[in-house]
Amino acid sequence: MEVGSLPVELWRLILAYLPLPDLGRCCQVCRAWRELVLSLDNTRWRQLCLGCPECKHPNWPSQPHVEPPSWREALKQHALATRTWTQNGPELQSSACLVFFRRRKDRRTWHVGPGCEFETLRGALGVAGPYDRVVLHPGVYEEQAELAIKVPVELIGLGTLGEVALLVCIEQQCPTARLCNLVFMPPWFSTVVYKTSWGHVQLDNCNFEGAQLQIRGPGTCQARFCSFSQSSSAHLIGVALSLLDSCDFSGSDIASVTVEGPPTSERNWACKHLAALTRTFPTCFVSESSGNLKPNSLSSVGPHPPGCNNKNSMSIDEWQKKVLLEGVCHSTVIEDGWSDGEHSEAEDDNLDSETGNKSISFTLDYKIPCDHHGLSHLLKPQTDGSFPLASCPDPPSETPEPLTFQQELERDPEANMLAASTLGCILRRCLFRDGKGGVHVSNYGQARLEGNVFRGLNYAVRCIQNSTIVMLRNEVCECRASGVFLRLSAQGLIAENNIHSNGEAGLDIRKGANPIIVCNQIHSGLRSGVVVLGNGKGSIRSNLIYNNKEAGVYILFSGNPVVSGNHIFQGQAAGIAINENGRGMITDNVIRENQWGGVDIRRGGDPVLRNNYICHGYSDGVVVGERGRGLIEGNHVYCNKGCGVWVMSSSLPQLLGNFITHNCMYGLAVFSNGERRGVEAEGRDGQENLNEEGELFAWESDLDSEDERHSARRSISVALVEGNCMSYNGAVGLYVKSSEPLNAFSNLVNCNRGTGIAVQQSSQLTRLVANCILENGRGGVAVEKDSRVELRGNGIYENGGHGLVFCGNGQIVENDMLGNCGYGIQVSGNADIKVLRNRVQPAQGCGIAVLGAVRGVVHDNVIFQGHPGNKKTLFIDLIYPYFSNTFASAFILENPPPRPQASSPGLSSSQYPSRLGISMTNRISATVENGCHSGSMFCTIL
Repeated sequence: MEVGSLPVELWRLILAYLPLPDLGRCCQVCRAWRELVLSLDNTRWRQLCLGCPECKHPNWPSQPHVEPPSWREALKQHALATRTWTQNGPELQSSACLVFFRRRKDRRTWHVGPGCEFETLRGALGVAGPYDRVVLHPGVYEEQAELAIKVPVELIGLGTLGEVALLVCIEQQCPTARLCNLVFMPPWFSTVVYKTSWGHVQLDNCNFEGAQLQIRGPGTCQARFCSFSQSSSAHLIGVALSLLDSCDFSGSDIASVTVEGPPTSERNWACKHLAALTRTFPTCFVSESSGNLKPNSLSSVGPHPPGCNNKNSMSIDEWQKKVLLEGVCHSTVIEDGWSDGEHSEAEDDNLDSETGNKSISFTLDYKIPCDHHGLSHLLKPQTDGSFPLASCPDPPSETPEPLTFQQELERDPEANMLAASTLGCILRRCLFRDGKGGVHVSNYGQARLEGNVFRGLNYAVRCIQNSTIVMLRNEVCECRASGVFLRLSAQGLIAENNIHSNGEAGLDIRKGANPIIVCNQIHSGLRSGVVVLGNGKGSIRSNLIYNNKEAGVYILFSGNPVVSGNHIFQGQAAGIAINENGRGMITDNVIRENQWGGVDIRRGGDPVLRNNYICHGYSDGVVVGERGRGLIEGNHVYCNKGCGVWVMSSSLPQLLGNFITHNCMYGLAVFSNGERRGVEAEGRDGQENLNEEGELFAWESDLDSEDERHSARRSISVALVEGNCMSYNGAVGLYVKSSEPLNAFSNLVNCNRGTGIAVQQSSQLTRLVANCILENGRGGVAVEKDSRVELRGNGIYENGGHGLVFCGNGQIVENDMLGNCGYGIQVSGNADIKVLRNRVQPAQGCGIAVLGAVRGVVHDNVIFQGHPGNKKTLFIDLIYPYFSNTFASAFILENPPPRPQASSPGLSSSQYPSRLGISMTNRISATVENGCHSGSMFCTIL
């Protein structure tokens, strides 16, 4: 009969009445008939799948409203799974022909119930042969003593689920058995209703109510479409391989599934068939709420502010319009009395009206070339015509995207091996809800969790005592404590999960636990996203961590993870917080749009912070608070509403080679301890609740010694700022108001709106060595009174105000100060100073001006003629018994070349001039009055 003889719709209507065997025969007629039968997927195949009493909806229990990709495929997988218990089981030695009985279609069926062959289950099991079927009619069957299943048998409940209830304790003493459509309740003498220590049991569509399923290796278990309620649980001890698929766990008083002990080396016959079954089932199950983890499809994140996406093209003008005038930055203090480099009245009297703006033009005869200083490579256009970050007027427009899970597997063999492993207990597509615990893995146990949903528990997963867990594509939400908890050297792979809305941390890693955490979404938590403490470790890579109420990643109490390639954004506190001797390698992350600092380091925190993008924050980019340490190297810190980097003077960080640009306030600010109001309260509010389920949880400290902790790092006793670019910030490039020493070497400070470097308070020595301070909106360097500062080997060029305003104590040695709109050097107040071997060219105003009662030495300086229209004398009020400086009308910077001079490769801070106090022996004191002695009798003009 040809298909074309009738309309296709009519054929589909006819075929919809065929049973499953007839549909299979129709598929074998021809290709056209096969395609016709396959087209019945949403009609007849759906009816057959849902009509099977042993099978629930394929996406039950977590997503019964979601249609499967194919109803026919779902029915096929169910048929394959129901036959696992009969696959090549070992033959009983008593009879070699039992295989024929097992496979006979007319195997015996025994009926149990009122009016049937047997009144009790015990009687039926006493006469059942191998692979017989025992059918229990509706009713409640209670046994007063433990039952034993000694031959392979199949127990089937008749009717709908719930009509057959067993109050029994069964011990399986045979190779295999199957139980279907039954309700298990505990008898009076035991909570364990089924147990086996060497055989394989298959459970289909069964309910456990207040009962426990116990499997001990080398025994195995396969449970499908089962419900565990009213404090029921599954306890697997030393199992080599078991599969719990599409099960519902609810209302537990303990963990719903407990996996304990290492997988036994002895395996039963079913292990190879279970392993094949795990490979047969699809592994791409993803809950709707977890979504796709591609970084560009953050539907649950909400709309991003302009300029805050992974890719943005916002210019600095647009950014400033958006955030610069929005009010006071959170937790950032600007000293009200600080002039930020503004000119005093005395200075204004000595400057023309053009001073302070950049309208002065130079003729080539009088502009001394200084473009080839040691940091000029940071300012020159690149080969493709683009500007380097230090000189680009726009912030970076792109940030790196996190790697995909496949890319992570390709570069990490250990993660690849864990992703392919199938040892221990496998839980797939299960629902854990409304109880105390989900899965507990302990004492070298192994478990694999894939496509499960954990909701409304105290905790979802707990992995302890050297156990291994693999979590793929699960949803963990609304837990009252932490979602996933690992401690005591636990390890494993946690990938592509959606972990959100938990009462404590999404992931809690403690006491030597060392998991691999990649490509997850960790968001919307009521505390932190990931917490690592108590010597916890771990590799946290390529995750999306966002919208948590506390830190996205929180490291403390000697936690030492690797945090790499993550996007940490839109948090309501810090992006990453390192406190209480926390450590960590934090590299290549994008940390953006967080309410507090992008990275917050306090109280002994000592991380390596390298090559991160820290941007668009609503406070500071990096905060190094009280007793903070760390190596902060090669980071891009930009477009933050507060400072780029904020450092408390009691901390000892090393800032090396960072790009600190386009921040609304200071580029780098070093404050005294009391300068920032509310810091301690802020730090207390940000601490993670370290209690476990309401009780104080104690752990061994196991702190490393200080020598061991810092053995691989350059030991320092002074905060170090070296090789950084501080550009296009809204206020001062480098602001210092500190009570402790500071070393600033080889930094580029350019195009900031305020002064390049301002030292308002420095009771200890601040050393500014080999820096380039260029084209800042106000002065180059400003030093307030009572500050101790040494300037050596710096280049201070073309700033909008004075090159150097100095009111403190210290040395100004071998610097180049050229093209600044104000004075080259202004020394005033009660300064105690040495000004030696500098080269100065003022664009307008004096080369060196000494105002007020100044003590010190000024000699061996070279002062070049400024703009031809500059009528100011190159020297103001200089009366010294010993003075010798040189004036030049035209000269070039050849010997030595423009400062700062290029340092040799590998030059360390220890090769700079020694960090010694300023010696003022043999200094000569003189009083200098206001006014200028024309020509200055002590000047020699060449």
